[in-house]
Amino acid sequence: MVRTIWGSTVGKKTVMAVSGLIMLLYLVVHMLGNLKIFFGAGEFNHYAHWLRTIGEPFMHYEWTLWLVRVVLVLAVVAHAVSAYQLSRRDIKARPQKYVHSKPRASYATRTMRWGGVILGLFILWHLLDLTTGTVHSDFQPGRPYQNVVATFSTWYGNVIYIVAMLALGLHIRHGFWSAAQTLGVGSRARDRALKAAANVLALLLTAGFIAVPVGVMTGVVS
Repeated sequence: MVRTIWGSTVGKKTVMAVSGLIMLLYLVVHMLGNLKIFFGAGEFNHYAHWLRTIGEPFMHYEWTLWLVRVVLVLAVVAHAVSAYQLSRRDIKARPQKYVHSKPRASYATRTMRWGGVILGLFILWHLLDLTTGTVHSDFQPGRPYQNVVATFSTWYGNVIYIVAMLALGLHIRHGFWSAAQTLGVGSRARDRALKAAANVLALLLTAGFIAVPVGVMTGVVS
């Protein structure tokens, strides 16, 4: 049954929708956590430490955090694989271009694939920068506030992050509405409300994430 569902176009779209919503939920929580940086180093570093102690003493140190990481990795892989396979299936179904031009799609729709590639590369860089410190110029283990400020004190750190967040906003704007259609939530009566919700959600998340590098650049966070 699992193989049959996964092999169908509807099944792959459902996997894309569910995995996308899991990542969206994480992004909302992650953004709210990031905004704690405006309350100072003590507050932000304490929050980062708390993430590693969630569930204690029932859960061991970092177990809950690793559980979240595993779920996120599975969601990202499922989302990327289903998107790639759906794209290949679409190309095979229409190997030749249409004779008559189709109505022009929105900018977000036309850049979903490239946006996904940009976000995938950004996730890799983000982990190497602020989690492992591999590409960080002055990484200090256990001091996330100082590491964030150091990253956004460089021009390339700001450019990479802001470009990725703009791509994220476009991805969410189209993906949220598309997921609603796939899961049967959308209808002619609710389309306007769903599109409005997608726009508001994309705007709030983009603004919330970009607020951190802007705060560092303007000296509000230092």
